[in-house]
Amino acid sequence: MVLLDQRAIHITGLCCLLLLSVACHEKKNKEDAKSQGNQPTIVDVIIADTRSVSNNIEANGTIVPNEYAELHPEISGRITFLNVPEGAIVEKGTLIARINDADLQAQLEKSKVLLDLYEKTEQRDRKLLDINGINQADYDLALNNVNGTKADMAYTQAQIDKAAVRAPFTGTIGLRQVSIGAYATPATLIATIQSPDKMRIDFTLPENYAHNLKKGGVVEVVSDANNGTRRQAIIIATEPQVSQTSRNVKVRALLSDGKGRPGAFVKVYFNAGAESKAIMVPTNALIPNDKNNQVILVKDGKAHLTTVQTGVREANNVEVTSGITVGDTVVVTGVLFARPDAPVKVRQVKTLEKLVAAQQ
Repeated sequence: MVLLDQRAIHITGLCCLLLLSVACHEKKNKEDAKSQGNQPTIVDVIIADTRSVSNNIEANGTIVPNEYAELHPEISGRITFLNVPEGAIVEKGTLIARINDADLQAQLEKSKVLLDLYEKTEQRDRKLLDINGINQADYDLALNNVNGTKADMAYTQAQIDKAAVRAPFTGTIGLRQVSIGAYATPATLIATIQSPDKMRIDFTLPENYAHNLKKGGVVEVVSDANNGTRRQAIIIATEPQVSQTSRNVKVRALLSDGKGRPGAFVKVYFNAGAESKAIMVPTNALIPNDKNNQVILVKDGKAHLTTVQTGVREANNVEVTSGITVGDTVVVTGVLFARPDAPVKVRQVKTLEKLVAAQQ
């Protein structure tokens, strides 16, 4: 009996030691995890300062045709005629496609027969009315039949016209998207058409440069298709409203030679005046989102997320027009790892010149 009690005491002691060991191990793991969570993020920074910024502005643009349209049928039905000379120029009004309108044509012929009958009846009743052979109500009914049938014919003719797809202007037809005999709806694309001349450039610029862009002003355009040759374009209009997402203004210019492939990417250059002073930060310091851009500032050893407005963009840097001031510490590396209000440790204070040199 005594031996059993001693064994029980021994086993109980071992269990207590095991539980104590597990508890200490878990506590150590929690402390290690907490210690690791409190470790500051290592970042490199720059000190925000002003520098000379060239006002030779560069923007991205797209060549767009002066006129462009997608050709769709206005009614649903089977395609019975198709004339899509791919890549060829067609004149305004050229018949491109026709939807089966046999039922409409039959309805129109029926209305013509009825109209002939109603017109003869109206003429006869008018003569009878002149000699008081019928009352006014009977004549009005005959006249109403004539006018109602004419209205039905006009409606049917309008539906027949909708069955025909015609070129809305003189232009170049694109690739055919359907085949004859296919069933088409108003959502079916038959082909595209665009004007072959007077190519335009659409591009955007920061709103603070909008006052430099006047109708009739000249910008220079460079595209890869022209081997880097600079061409002039004349500004024809600017969008009166600033984009709420990008804070940019959309500008449209007409290429002086009118040549270009629609949809092609181009670079647009223009001079906005004398050089100015501005705060510049590396483009990789920006955190873009749906509505604006943000940067991370270091204040009192912690990361702070700050919304900024941007201006001129260079190859590797971007102008910050608001949101930071001279002397602010801006995170340039480790941006993705820094969290708002979390501790950070500055490894190195860099300059824009060194960052640009490292990226080249």
